[in-house]
Amino acid sequence: MIKQRVRNVMWMGSALVALPLAVLLTGGCGGLIYSVGDSGAESKFREAKKLGAEQHAPYEYYTAQEHLKKAAEEAAQGDYGDAISFANIAEDNAKQAIKIARKARAGAQ
Repeated sequence: MIKQRVRNVMWMGSALVALPLAVLLTGGCGGLIYSVGDSGAESKFREAKKLGAEQHAPYEYYTAQEHLKKAAEEAAQGDYGDAISFANIAEDNAKQAIKIARKARAGAQ
């Protein structure tokens, strides 16, 4: 009888620890993934800006900028999947803007 109670108490204790942990891992995962992806998109956008992509690659530059804004909006609403998608598009456009700006700067020298 005592062994059964000890098992029940141990099971309840592990369930009380496991449940909040599961909620944290599944509920907060999107935010973590978004923030990691977003930091890459933002750093690429800042690099593009430093290289003068606003003038040399305006389409790619402003497309990246608007997608970053939209990613932030989606993340604020908790739509992390959409936020990640917008951040990825922003990063791709920022990379393209960097490439174009570098070529333009190399040609100007």
